[in-house]
Amino acid sequence: MNMKWAELDRKMRESGISTLLITDPKHVYYLTGFLSNPHERFLGAVLQAGSEPFLVVPALDEEAARAAADVAEIITHQDTDDPYLLLKQRLKGTIGTIGFEKEQVSMARFEQLQETLGFSRYLDAGPWLRELRFRKSADEVAKIKRAVNLIEQVLTESVRQVKEGISENELVAEVEYQIRKLGADGPSFDSMVLSGEKTALPHGVPGTRQIRRGDLVMFDIGVYADGYASDITRTFAVGELSDELVKIYETVLAANTAAIEAIKPGVSFASIDKAARDVIEAAGYGRYFIHRLGHGLGIDVHEFPSVHGKNEQLLTEGNVFTVEPGIYVPGVGGVRIEDDVLVTASGVEVLTAYPKQLTYI
Repeated sequence: MNMKWAELDRKMRESGISTLLITDPKHVYYLTGFLSNPHERFLGAVLQAGSEPFLVVPALDEEAARAAADVAEIITHQDTDDPYLLLKQRLKGTIGTIGFEKEQVSMARFEQLQETLGFSRYLDAGPWLRELRFRKSADEVAKIKRAVNLIEQVLTESVRQVKEGISENELVAEVEYQIRKLGADGPSFDSMVLSGEKTALPHGVPGTRQIRRGDLVMFDIGVYADGYASDITRTFAVGELSDELVKIYETVLAANTAAIEAIKPGVSFASIDKAARDVIEAAGYGRYFIHRLGHGLGIDVHEFPSVHGKNEQLLTEGNVFTVEPGIYVPGVGGVRIEDDVLVTASGVEVLTAYPKQLTYI
């Protein structure tokens, strides 16, 4: 039983849970090393207090699971089987209280589990997993670094295609092509390339708008590699920019720098947000910074913690999150500069190395 399972076993005993059922495929990967997409089929990593964990997987994934999973026992089910009944037959004793991830288990699955297993009570194990994932191991950091390296290669190749007349959609297609060509597992979210006045939309949708001289062009892109995500945003200039757009860019860059300089173990996430927000407010753009500073990064591209002004939780070594201040002025344009960072024992390591000074294309 690895350290993650051992910690979950300890929490189960403290909470009076006899059986823990993990069904989020990413959590199954996190705990066992087996990464898959079961689609509608049942996938579960199971732990009964004091016992060794085991996996329940679709039969078509058996070979892959046996090659990757760090568990001694794997139970498979055919499409004609009832996986819940197989699970019941394998479990020992009376279930009593069961733990599972409330955010992952649908009402339909809950009803099937309750009808088949007959548990008397349930508890949410989601916060336990969130706590485990809060600090990244050296192996996890290495995987995130690979994902960061890949997305920066993708950005380098894609930016070379930026020119007057090319559309946002064409640039997105280039990004998606490079993601696959360079060996990533796939995008970690819908790739976003926005231009001109559309850069003032933090979550704008790329379309047929063509790049023009004087535009800002924003790339917000990321990949999965070995099950871990990267997330980067850079904003570029096509030809000369207006004085206001240059000021907006330099303000966002200063805010990004201030936030990163404030990162070290023992300070609050709220203070990091404030460091960036103070710079933007001092420049007169406070009302145009309309989102949190960042978010956790790992097996999900957006995960705990949320880096915002009311999060008083303290940073600790091994935290990985994004720093992405932005200014978005409707009808004028917007700038976001996003880095992925790791909290170290002495401060911070910026994982993203792509240049941040204003680049003219």
